[in-house]
Amino acid sequence: MAYMNQERKAARMPKIKEIAKKYGVKLTVSVRNHRSLVATLKSGKIDFVGNYKEVSGKSGNVVMVNHYCLDKHFDGVALAFLVELKDALYGNDYFDESDSQTDYFHCSHYISIDVGTWNKPYQLTA
Repeated sequence: MAYMNQERKAARMPKIKEIAKKYGVKLTVSVRNHRSLVATLKSGKIDFVGNYKEVSGKSGNVVMVNHYCLDKHFDGVALAFLVELKDALYGNDYFDESDSQTDYFHCSHYISIDVGTWNKPYQLTA
């Protein structure tokens, strides 16, 4: 059963902060429902909204990132950042022993990456 807590989040934060600093992106990371690690991108030098290749999943300056197919929706520096962030959110102890054929889902935790929120859109900085 998926499980995430503050201690497991804290173990991932140094790498996440390093990646955010490297790319000039400000973000927050939170634990949702004791099973998901959520990164919310607040502002930065990367234009995620303008670089997003599809209409669905985007609303103004807010994008809900599908981390299963990043290369389909992003390219360039946005893709490089999101791939590194995804790997850091998963961490070294991530596992996924799910089997959709038998309707069995078992992974260490889930992740989510959001570009902005409904009330505070992502701010592109120069």
